[in-house]
Amino acid sequence: MALTAMVVAIPFTSWTQDEGRSCEAFLFDMPGIRFEPMAAPWAPSETAWALQFEQPLDHANPEAGSFYQRVYVTEMDPARPTVLVTEGYGRSINYPSELATSIGANQVIVEHRYYGESVPDSMDYAYLNITQAAQDLHRIRTVLGEYFTGPWVASGISKGGQTTIFYRYFFPEDVAASVPYVAPVNLALEDERIYAFLNSVGSRKCRKNIEAIQRRILTDYDESLLRLRWHAKGQELRFNYLSVEEAFEYAVLEYPFSFWQWGSDCDAIPDADGRLDEVLDHFLDVSGLSFFSDDGMENYASHYYQCAVEYGYYSYETEAFEGLLRALPISPHPSAIFTPERMEVPYDGGELAQNVYDWVQANGDAFIYINGALDTWSATAMPPNDARDALYYFLEDQSHGTARIRNMTDEQQDEVKANLERWLGMLVTGSLAD
Repeated sequence: MALTAMVVAIPFTSWTQDEGRSCEAFLFDMPGIRFEPMAAPWAPSETAWALQFEQPLDHANPEAGSFYQRVYVTEMDPARPTVLVTEGYGRSINYPSELATSIGANQVIVEHRYYGESVPDSMDYAYLNITQAAQDLHRIRTVLGEYFTGPWVASGISKGGQTTIFYRYFFPEDVAASVPYVAPVNLALEDERIYAFLNSVGSRKCRKNIEAIQRRILTDYDESLLRLRWHAKGQELRFNYLSVEEAFEYAVLEYPFSFWQWGSDCDAIPDADGRLDEVLDHFLDVSGLSFFSDDGMENYASHYYQCAVEYGYYSYETEAFEGLLRALPISPHPSAIFTPERMEVPYDGGELAQNVYDWVQANGDAFIYINGALDTWSATAMPPNDARDALYYFLEDQSHGTARIRNMTDEQQDEVKANLERWLGMLVTGSLAD
């Protein structure tokens, strides 16, 4: 059974949609919402609205304070379906999502709390958790649902796809369907399903070539690091959270994860025994140091906190590089989690993620899971379950950035269209209808 989340709302005025009443008029009548128009060339009116939506820091205790959450609203027809885009990070621009475009839907994009502009005055991470984020979405869905009266669909990509799944767990009646893209559900701080994937994906030759690149860079440690230092200086990268040596080694260990996540070409891997400059140029295209610089730590601080507390994540297998690492240990495996200011946070042991996983397996109908067969994150995706009224795609030759409806076969797109129409109770009018 899904856990029912308690929501103590900041009051909103009830509003009944009158024929011909505009979205702008509706927003104007809603206390706690600031908004301004913005260009949206793909919308019939060519206008959307950028909202600041007041949310309680703690939905169970509004007296704890509030913050404004950034939301983008694009109207097509309020009686048509509405896609609720559940971002996992910040979102600085409005855009037509693939799903909304595919089905001809209205769209509501919600920036995740504690990212971008959706931050409180004080970054008290105690209020950054899956439950509060789901309640944010439910509250926005409830308020805007008074105007957008058609069926709603939740959808997000990557961490946003995780948010889609978690939101459905807490509020299963909010949406008629959920479409998470490339969304992992990690069940441990070091989810070892990642290792199994990296040790089996692609061909044995390709995996060996990937390891050979790692070994070449670490074998020529001093020369590699010297050249990468100059590269980092040119990019004005800072290394205080991690030393440059630690960042260098993390980037080398990250290389296979990123290689498969972003669908790199096995045929493009240079000869590991060739010129070091050529090896390093390839390495920088795939992995590189910037992700492990201070900017990377600051940009993903909230993400790392969430992984450490509830989301779980991954670490790096190091046994193949014994004697080559200088800054990082062979054991325990170095974690890919870097909490803000190295704060110690208690992990929930994967309890909530496991509860969500189990609930979805038992009750998760009207889901469409879109994953790339090459994507490392497909290792911890929800597995196909014939007992559920759901669609599971692991798209051949597609990665984290390309596992999309547009890259499906015609038969797969027809299947997506037919099931969405069945779950929504109406015909779709977007690109899937063409």
